[in-house]
Amino acid sequence: MDYFLLAIAIILIIGGLLGCILPIIPGPPLSFLGILVLHFTEFAEYSTNFLLILAFIAILVTVLDYIVPVWGTKKFGGTKAGMWGATIGMVIGMIFFGPFGLIIGPLVGAIVGESLKGANNKDAFKAGMGAFIGFLTGVGLKLAASIYITWHFVKGLL
Repeated sequence: MDYFLLAIAIILIIGGLLGCILPIIPGPPLSFLGILVLHFTEFAEYSTNFLLILAFIAILVTVLDYIVPVWGTKKFGGTKAGMWGATIGMVIGMIFFGPFGLIIGPLVGAIVGESLKGANNKDAFKAGMGAFIGFLTGVGLKLAASIYITWHFVKGLL
């Protein structure tokens, strides 16, 4: 049974790492589930506090991944119209274009939102780039969290 759970845990860890790049898959939560499954085997044992901290990190990074593109829009001079556009673009992009819609949706949505408000093309594009950079920041945060969890996973096996 331990080897079966180990195989499941490895699949979850790999899925977690892939989920950091493929926006439709929740990377850090899958990585956390992988280390949690490993905890219930003979191969590794983690303290409750450590697991709670990892759960908090996984949840925090997942939530931030949805907030950071909107924040990036604002930081690059976008208005509320651009932030709403980035949010709506992210949702529409995800629905109609799958994982890649989460990449281009906030960019296009922020540009459209700013353009509808009357911003010139340069300012609208700047706000869109803020949304895109925010998206990349979210990916970086997810990767950092999942790599950290993976490192503890491998360390627990050794």
